[in-house]
Amino acid sequence: MDVKQYYRKVGEAESNIHEQYPLLVSLETEDGGKAGVMSEVTREIAAKMIVEGRAALATQADKEQYCERQASAKKSVESAELARRVQVAIISETDVHVAGTSKTPSSSGR
Repeated sequence: MDVKQYYRKVGEAESNIHEQYPLLVSLETEDGGKAGVMSEVTREIAAKMIVEGRAALATQADKEQYCERQASAKKSVESAELARRVQVAIISETDVHVAGTSKTPSSSGR
């Protein structure tokens, strides 16, 4: 392919992409590219990958599925972080009694 023609096609493809960070679905390629991998990339990279036949724009269903997986992964990470931060204090029975007696209101004789 002629270099001028390549960059013209990339420019056309880029002008047809409306999102700043489009979601792409990879296509199987002869050099070992794996089909079905979703990636969020810049408009410029998306245009190059589409022109080179390495990826296609994701459908609306693909986008929804991707967002659900991302939300699930984020929730898992947040719960793992929360579990890491949980602090446990072990107190003995005598500590409970001492704490309980010191917190009783004192009589003021009124």
